[in-house]
Amino acid sequence: MSDQRSTAKLLAISDLHVSHPENRRIVAGLRPTGEGDWLLLAGDVGELMADIRWALSTLRSRFHTVVWAPGNHELWTHPSDPVQLRGVARYEALVGLCRELGVVTPEDPYPVFEGIGGPVTVAPLFLLYDYSFLAAGLASKERALAYAYESGIVCNDEFMLHPDPYPSREAWCRHRLDLTERRLAARERPELPTILVNHFPMVRQVTDILRWPHFAMWCGTDRTADWHLRFNATAVVYGHLHIPRVTWHDGVRFEEVSLGYPREWRRPGWRSTGLRHVLAAGIDSRVG
Repeated sequence: MSDQRSTAKLLAISDLHVSHPENRRIVAGLRPTGEGDWLLLAGDVGELMADIRWALSTLRSRFHTVVWAPGNHELWTHPSDPVQLRGVARYEALVGLCRELGVVTPEDPYPVFEGIGGPVTVAPLFLLYDYSFLAAGLASKERALAYAYESGIVCNDEFMLHPDPYPSREAWCRHRLDLTERRLAARERPELPTILVNHFPMVRQVTDILRWPHFAMWCGTDRTADWHLRFNATAVVYGHLHIPRVTWHDGVRFEEVSLGYPREWRRPGWRSTGLRHVLAAGIDSRVG
């Protein structure tokens, strides 16, 4: 193994939201620690196709390999975006953009990272959610949505994340789950541990910290509850919650790597506004 490979780090961040000028400046300042570093982007780079292109091309020019998993914001058909594609067509356009820039997507062969902590198979995932993360007392999607509208805390996905041509986001989620299970089971080197990279949390427990418990219904699916065991994960990287932290489930490290909105990361004691070293040996994996 070359020195570059042996010293390369596997770094991660999510929820860049580069439409905010302060976040855009942070992204403009992100740099690898060394020539061979990889970057995992766990979704919500931005909402507008032009912003997503800027962020991906900027980061791809600096890191040896960039791996992207889509968030809900990339999938929005935002009224101010000149690109008005919806649902699967929008996702396919994002995959096309990534391939143009040389960014790895959930549709590409899973790459093997051979730097510090490797070798590991890096698996970017696109799974969505199916409203199965229901808060206590909310026994159905219908009751949960009714409560959300009454409380005034409703995810913008309800207005801008279209599932076309699927009849619902749940149906699109089922398709993605079935497809991804098959791909993970058939991965090229099953003897290697994996890093699972998904925008949405893969275990329900991590949503218990939410200020608004009903928001969990837009955060994942119960079908992934054992994937970290089934697919030999040494770490699971996710975002979406805007609560950067490390938790452990069945001995597997789960790392929420969000940057978040400026109003969040300006708070005293905010954990990080930078990159995370996914395979760091200790609990604190902050870089820099």
